[in-house]
Amino acid sequence: MAEIKVPELAESITEGSIAQWVKKVGDRVEKGEFIVELETDKVNAEIISEEAGVLTQILAEEGDTVLVGQVIAVVEAGEGAAAAPAAAPTEAAPAPVAAAPVVEETSGERVVASPAARRLAREKGIDLAAVSPVDPQGRVRVQDVAAHGTAPAVTPAAAPTSVATSGGPVVFTPAANSDRVTIEKMSRRRQTIAKRLLEVKQSTAMLTTFNEIDMTNIMALRKRKQEEFVKANDIKLGFMSFFTKAVVAALKKYPYVNAQISGDEIHLNNFFDIGIAVSTEEGLVVPVVRDANSKNFAEIEKDIANLATKARDKKLGLNDMAGGSFTITNGGVFGSLMSTPIMNGTQAGILGMHSIVNRPVAVNGEVQIRPMMYVALSYDHRIIDGKDSVGFLKTVKELIENPEDLLLNS
Repeated sequence: MAEIKVPELAESITEGSIAQWVKKVGDRVEKGEFIVELETDKVNAEIISEEAGVLTQILAEEGDTVLVGQVIAVVEAGEGAAAAPAAAPTEAAPAPVAAAPVVEETSGERVVASPAARRLAREKGIDLAAVSPVDPQGRVRVQDVAAHGTAPAVTPAAAPTSVATSGGPVVFTPAANSDRVTIEKMSRRRQTIAKRLLEVKQSTAMLTTFNEIDMTNIMALRKRKQEEFVKANDIKLGFMSFFTKAVVAALKKYPYVNAQISGDEIHLNNFFDIGIAVSTEEGLVVPVVRDANSKNFAEIEKDIANLATKARDKKLGLNDMAGGSFTITNGGVFGSLMSTPIMNGTQAGILGMHSIVNRPVAVNGEVQIRPMMYVALSYDHRIIDGKDSVGFLKTVKELIENPEDLLLNS
């Protein structure tokens, strides 16, 4: 008999949530086979079986919170005959948090669904097999479950109440899960994102400076070189490699933007690990392009593409996101014209890119229509003064507007 335990993933991670069981009780399991997906604050981890046999017990359901070292399943020798009934957790293991009841899939095959979709289905009592996914590959997402409707009527919740305090405001509490209000539990990752963003706002003297970039030259260069670049490197030439190169050059010129505070010390980083913010189904993650200063355009583009794919497939490891010295985020892909990005962790700065919009601008005393992008640098004013912040952003602007300079320096 082999117990499947929650492994130690990193020093800062002590618990997680069961995102998805790949195997069910009674299934044959091979040694080293992936049987359950664990969602943590930072990444999703695949837990494997150390022994071959039959999965006879599942001790934590999807959505349950489990602790490092907790036994969550049992694999016994056998060929997958009759499934043994699930037993209670051993006395030594922490008891998992009870999950909401869920309607099992009735089709006989496991439905491929996101963890968020499974949680919502449990809350609403919806059979995932009955949900029609929009995804052509058949993956059920939270939007599909929400659009499916609700389960048959259950006992109605208590009526809304309003409480008036003497001389105070009226407090109104709507009925839970009524037609007027849908309550959705925050995922573990979303809770962590919210907590850390708030910590950054409260623990730093964050300030933002703005500038605008004329994208005419870089767009023309990219168009001229695209076919040749793709043939030579088997990947498209995007804007992110140019901005990454420009950021590295600006960080070298203004090293305090590449620093961080530790107690009463300023740590000036002599490396250039650039975080690239990536939007996923469950929130923003920031994988890191390592040693960006020593990589060419093709290597940076390939790193970014690989990290983005791993992020969306939930394959990022802790090493993919740890230790960045500066971050770039591109709200322009969602249509953002201007924003104030929030710094990432203990970093001292973050560059925000935005939409490219044709606007009238003055060029040599004449009004011309040019493709313009607003850029924003949010920085920690405790260690970065206005001179350095404005100079940093101006350097990025000048390099992007004269991209040949970046090519010559790469």
